[in-house]
Amino acid sequence: MHRIDKDTSGLLVVAKSDKAHHGLAKQFELHKVERAYRAICYGVPDANEPRLRGVRGVNFEAGNVMKITTHLARHRTDRQRQAVFFEGGRHAVTRSRLLASYGCPATLSLIECRLETGRTHQIRVHLAHTGHGLLGDPVYGGRRKIGKKALSEASLALVSGFSRQALHAAVLGFEHPVSGENMRFEAPYPTDFKTLLEALEKDG
Repeated sequence: MHRIDKDTSGLLVVAKSDKAHHGLAKQFELHKVERAYRAICYGVPDANEPRLRGVRGVNFEAGNVMKITTHLARHRTDRQRQAVFFEGGRHAVTRSRLLASYGCPATLSLIECRLETGRTHQIRVHLAHTGHGLLGDPVYGGRRKIGKKALSEASLALVSGFSRQALHAAVLGFEHPVSGENMRFEAPYPTDFKTLLEALEKDG
């Protein structure tokens, strides 16, 4: 019924009948499906960061929720990538909320992202647009240098060895297209994501 990017872990819903397909498709179209992702990004995307106030398409809602509203379309020169536009392309809205930050000074954060729309690479492109690209993202995140004193050696080793975008489709909720029952599923973190978080939490 929908896609998650290659190397993103977590939940998908698959329809096994035409009736289920049409019913779920309508819920996706009307943005009635609950989708929550967990991600580890660079920096601290927080309302108290003055720089973010000047990023076009970014504003903050109650509860320190960062709302990113842009259009997305294929990059003009690299057709494998998506890029942010404000004219043309497809409307895209992502909301993210800071859950925890790690390091001294803080260099990485655990965030929750919720999709209002579902565009290709949406979370990855939007977070990169704000300057908070995802750890390990080979296309949009980049390899950022983290000071040796910011994290423990164990955490730095795990960070440098994280070989995919740190993005996990953690929650998926929808109305059963036949019975009408409310369904909600949660996927635990995969081993690489969990191991990294445990090391970061030890750093405080």
